Amino acid sequence: MKTVLQELKPIVEEVFAHLHAHPEISWKEVETTKYLQQLIENEGFEVSTFDDSTGLVVTAGAGDYCVGLRTDIDALWQEVDGVYQANHSCGHDAHMTMAVGTLLALKKLGYPKNGRLKVLFQPAEEKGTGALSFVDKGLVDDVDYLYGVHLRPIQELGLGYSAPAIMHGAAKMLKGTISGTDTHGARPHLGQNAIEVMALLVQAIRSIHVDPMVPHSAKMTMFQAGGESANIIPGNGVFSIDMRAQTNAVMDKLFDQVQTAIESVAKMTGVEIHYEFLAEIAAAEVDETAVDIMAQAISETVGESHLVSPIVTPGGEDFHFYTLKRPSVKATMLGLGCDLAPGLHHPKMTFNQDSILTGIEILTRAVIETFERLEQKEVAQ
Repeated sequence: MKTVLQELKPIVEEVFAHLHAHPEISWKEVETTKYLQQLIENEGFEVSTFDDSTGLVVTAGAGDYCVGLRTDIDALWQEVDGVYQANHSCGHDAHMTMAVGTLLALKKLGYPKNGRLKVLFQPAEEKGTGALSFVDKGLVDDVDYLYGVHLRPIQELGLGYSAPAIMHGAAKMLKGTISGTDTHGARPHLGQNAIEVMALLVQAIRSIHVDPMVPHSAKMTMFQAGGESANIIPGNGVFSIDMRAQTNAVMDKLFDQVQTAIESVAKMTGVEIHYEFLAEIAAAEVDETAVDIMAQAISETVGESHLVSPIVTPGGEDFHFYTLKRPSVKATMLGLGCDLAPGLHHPKMTFNQDSILTGIEILTRAVIETFERLEQKEVAQ
């Protein structure tokens, strides 16, 4: 295994350098898709692309059972040195590189010997809609086990350590409008004050409590109303709300109460409040066998002393829609310690790039072990 990885190191470094230098935002990963397609087809793999979206799927082998590997391919849009631009500050360039490296390592090692390998290069993770699009396309309907990977910030995991699962939380983000009537500052009774409406909504949301044993929160993250004229009471405004919960069940209860708060404030103040979803992320629902396989792969790669328990994090990942929408898929996500600082989504995020090879080895071992277990199960039957 180590020899194979050393042979692949120059290719891995070249792939990462290219992907890092050419970030593209969600649903616009056109050149990223083309680059990956050409690279992977040149290695002799079958690649499928889509007329209606970016992203691609790689398949290899034949047989009744299927092991999948998923990576995200989009970048964030953020301010870097005073300029807004696409930026790989969430590590998706590293994730793509690990997926490519794992694919090439498995090829050199002669896998899959039996069964099928499917690698999903998924768009739009940052929008929370990419995984759902792949689910709708039926791309995981035949997948037995599915693995993912995500770099972890130094605050969660030290360099050289890895976790066999990341217990992401659920998230919902919505954008709303308050539709009232502007009025003269001296005649407040003739209209509705959107600022006062929002103050009531803030207080109503702050009073929400669900299960104290499960971390959760709902908070206003944006509100805009009024203009330059200080003697006009604004009747209209726009706002956004961010909701987080560590489990999907608590998120459902939290969202119900936020809806109730919005409806109550609208009725109390006599304004119309409309809202729509900006993004939605499911909380992690992992499979114990998949976690056990990943833990074994970590131990074989970096030693049992560098294997840590599954990480609980408030961050979100649309990877978990695969198991939520298709419960037959057994899945987990590798948490890779890589000295990532100052943090995920920071415009100047950096990490130890040598960790990419570690991630490739862990993922390769996990896929091989899964194939072997599935084959043993088939023989036993």
